[in-house]
Amino acid sequence: MEFIARLSLVLLLSSFGLEIAAPPASSQVPDWQTKAGGKMAFDVASVRLSKPGTFSPPSFPLSSDDSFRSSGGAFNADFPLRVLISFAYKLDPDKSGLMEALLPKWALDDYYTIHAKTDNVNATKDQMRLMVQGLLADRFKLLLHGENRDVPVFSLTLMKPGKTGPKLIPHSQGPACDAEWPASMPREEKVFPFVCDVYSMKPTTSHQVMIGSRNTTPALMAPLLNNSGKLGRPLLDRTGLEGRWDFTMEWLPEPKAGATPDPDAQGPTFLEALHEQLGLKIEPARATLEVLVVDHVEKPSEN
Repeated sequence: MEFIARLSLVLLLSSFGLEIAAPPASSQVPDWQTKAGGKMAFDVASVRLSKPGTFSPPSFPLSSDDSFRSSGGAFNADFPLRVLISFAYKLDPDKSGLMEALLPKWALDDYYTIHAKTDNVNATKDQMRLMVQGLLADRFKLLLHGENRDVPVFSLTLMKPGKTGPKLIPHSQGPACDAEWPASMPREEKVFPFVCDVYSMKPTTSHQVMIGSRNTTPALMAPLLNNSGKLGRPLLDRTGLEGRWDFTMEWLPEPKAGATPDPDAQGPTFLEALHEQLGLKIEPARATLEVLVVDHVEKPSEN
């Protein structure tokens, strides 16, 4: 069954941490925060430690991209603090991963159920992020600052200069985002992903995993590839490719530790698929990245 992975869909994230608070004057405020209107707050909000064995889905995907369905001003979530910070500060999985070691264990493992509401029923996703920033600063006493640090990364580059693989094509060569399809044609036979501007993942009949997107950029692809390949450090786009692209990629995931490999499962590894299908490779490198550093955080009192 196909499911939307949206760039860094938080429901799939299990190993990325973070750090937070209202950015101090010494940090450059991201452009998206300024455009969204600056400091904001929910009109009402409750925060409680989640009950074991329960989970409530979020009002909308808490991903770092702009995919959003209006919730009428409601924000409901059931995640650890690290995920809430990632959402509030629009962090891609690679940058979130730099923060995990800087947060206390409870902020990584304890789930919190949040029900919040704004009277602005037309609030955008970025405005919701700003409200969550305010909630985290108020209820978790979260303070952070930004630092530029030289860190190990991976560079995403082309295997051959100027040449991509067969599954990475210019968007203009694929189906248009508003293409019409015969109603009798099953959705899964039309195109993958069916919708543009999202990142999707689904299992295949051959025990493999397929990911893909349409009308995307290599810079946006990098965080998804990073998360899918469990690379363990930021992956930066160094392909030099411009414009919008469509891609799909299939590979056979490695069996979990201690699991018996399925003798019928065959397919390329993640890196083999990256090389053969997309014409891309990964090389170790170093880069200076801004890291959000936690100055203070507390467990919230419930209400």
